[in-house]
Parts: sequence; structure tokens; C-alpha cells
Amino acid sequence: MVAVIFLVLLFIGVPIALVLAVSAMAYIVSSDNAVLFLSYPQQFFGGLSQYGLLAIPLFMLVGELMNEGGLTRRLVAFASVFLGSIRGGLAYINILANMMLASIVGSANAQVAVMSQVMVPEMHRKGYDRSFATATTAAGALLAPVIPPSMLFVIFGVLAQISIGDLFIAGIVPGLLMAVGFILVIAVLGFIHEYPRNERLTLRQALHNVVASIPSLSVPVVMIGSIVGGLATPTEAAAVGAAMAVLVGRFAHGEMKTDRMGDMLLRVAVNSAVVLALVAAAAVFGWVIIYEQLPQRLGDLMQGMTSDPFVYLLLLMGLLLMVGMVLDGIAALILLVPIVLPVAQSVYGINPYHLGVLMCINLTLGLLTPPVGAALYVASRVTGCKPGDIIKALLPFLLVTVLVLLLITWMPDLVTAFL
Repeated sequence: MVAVIFLVLLFIGVPIALVLAVSAMAYIVSSDNAVLFLSYPQQFFGGLSQYGLLAIPLFMLVGELMNEGGLTRRLVAFASVFLGSIRGGLAYINILANMMLASIVGSANAQVAVMSQVMVPEMHRKGYDRSFATATTAAGALLAPVIPPSMLFVIFGVLAQISIGDLFIAGIVPGLLMAVGFILVIAVLGFIHEYPRNERLTLRQALHNVVASIPSLSVPVVMIGSIVGGLATPTEAAAVGAAMAVLVGRFAHGEMKTDRMGDMLLRVAVNSAVVLALVAAAAVFGWVIIYEQLPQRLGDLMQGMTSDPFVYLLLLMGLLLMVGMVLDGIAALILLVPIVLPVAQSVYGINPYHLGVLMCINLTLGLLTPPVGAALYVASRVTGCKPGDIIKALLPFLLVTVLVLLLITWMPDLVTAFL
């Protein structure tokens, strides 16, 4: 009965937070155990009591402040100093700028929206096919949930009750592998299709771009440096980053306008509320899952299928890819982590940091994969390209991501080496 209610609500388009909350309530009603009603509000609000959740609105705020203060545009100009004059230079700049922005925004959807406005018109004007320019931008946004700080990592860390800072460190090598893979794709395609070269910057222009970007670069450097160096928690680093973004945008660049702050803060509040409502509802749903001993049942089922951790992870990746096609990454994590993590740890001895990185990368693929593909449709809406055309140009980048997934599944030390 509860499963039917869950699936019906999900497929008719009810917000996932309501799906989780109503399904948990339906379970209590069907169990005929009135005592559970007393625990429902406690579990709901208890899900929001995690200190690490403060990082979510703060990271969102940093990304918005970077855009409002002109920091994002200067990071793109900085990237052009190193890669602008080689064949396909703007495509390389796109990936490099996405990497730098990924360390701040942490959300693939937001990054696609921002970078599609910045890079696609410029690439199209320089002679690149618009669908390829859009696909490159979308592929670069796949780095957002992997390169720290990452919204998905924050959610996984809270749900798994592991160090978010260590999870950020675990994502560095996989993120770099994906970036290198994307750059190789551009190099091959650039040779085949003879992509244009960008105008070589003069020494004066290059120096100007580098000097102008120093204040903007200080924000991600301080944030990531303080986390990796153990000087601040991710939440504290996000707060410092937000303060620095205000100071840089207002005084170093002079582009932070107070009359736009109200709308910006409202966007941050609404987006944060959506995510936190999901987390609260997931706490109730996870409580029901544990009460019903679903992880134990799944563990028994999986043990009957395979005793090999690698095979288990391959089966799990197939499941995650299908789930990621229809559910947002955060919602999918909230649904699956309470079920998957206990089985992975207790039955197969899989490191939770390794599992977290695999799950987050896998679910990001769904952002650019039909039928839902939220980031795919964001890119289509911003640039005017048809989703089908974007998908064709995006396929090599998706293949690289799958290969990286297989590599780090087979070699977990690539994830845990610096922990």
C-alpha cells in the first residue's frame, strides 16, 4: 500500500519532499501503531539539526555573490590567458572556467545556467557550433558536484554522518580525472573538426587579466585552502567565502549593487528552503526504512546475487543511473543513502567515502540524461538549442564520465589516497 502511494505521487509530479513525508505518514497509518505519530514530528525536525546543513545556504550564497559581483566573468578571463590561443581554445577555457566555478557554486544546474550565458554566445560568435558549445558547457558543469565544495557531498556527508571535509578531499582526484578526460575529448574533436583558434592575447592584455582576477581567485583559494588545511569546517569556509565575495565584488571590482541584493537573497532563501525541506522529509522516510529493516532485507538479497564488492558496485551504478534519469541528485541521495550505505559497509566492507563519490558522480549523469535531465533542459532553455542536438554533442563527455566511474570503482585508492 505504501509503495503504491509513493509511486503514484512520484509519477504524477508531486514534489519529492511531499512524496517522502506523505509516504511515511501512510506507513504509520497502515501499521496501526499510534505511538509512531509521536515520533513523526521529532524525526522531521531532527533531520534539520545537523550542523553541516548550514553549509547549503552559505554555498548557494557564495555562488550568487560571485555572479553579482563580477567575479565569475574575471575567472573566465583568467582562464583565457593560458588556453586562449590554441586550437579550440575557447572550449578549453570553458572547461577550465567551469572547474574554477565548480569550487564555488557546487550546483550543476546553477552552473549550467551561469556558464551558458557567459560562454555559449562567445563560442558561437567565434565560429563554434552552438550545440557543441552548449554541450561543452553542460559537460563542464558535471564537475560541480565532484570538485569541492559540493552540494551533493554535503548532503551525503550529513546522511552518512561522515566528515564533509574529508569527502571534499576524496572528490579531488575523480574531479581532476574527469576534467583531463574532457580536455582530451576537446583536443580530439578540435583536430577532427578544425575548431578555430582564439586571438592571442598581448602581454599587456594577459597581465591585465591575471591582475584583475587575483581578488576573484582569492575566494576559492581561501575557501578550499582553509578546508584542506584543517583551519575551518566547510560551513565556516562557506561563511568566510560569502564575506570575501561581498568585499571583492563591492570594493575590488565595484560591481556589487545593493539594489539587487534583495532579489539575490530571496533566490538563495527559496533554493535553500527547497533543499532543506527535502532533508527534513527524508529524515522521516529514512526512519521508516530503518524501522522496517529494509537495509537488512536488501543486504540479504544482494548477498544472494553476489559476494564481490566490485560486482555489487557495478549493479548499484546501473541502479543509480536509472534513478538519476528521473530524480534530482539530492532527492535520489536522500532516498537511497539510508538503504544502500548500511549494506555497502556491513556486507561488502566498502569505504563510505568511496561510495559517496561514486554515488554523486553517478547521479550527476542523470542531470544530463533524458527523460528528465534537469541541467540538459536548463542549457536548452538558456541557449535555444534543441535537447536532442545537445545530447549528440555531449555523448563523448558522458562516455568519459562513465570510464572515470569504472576506473575509480575498480581502484578505490584513487578516492581514498589523501584521506
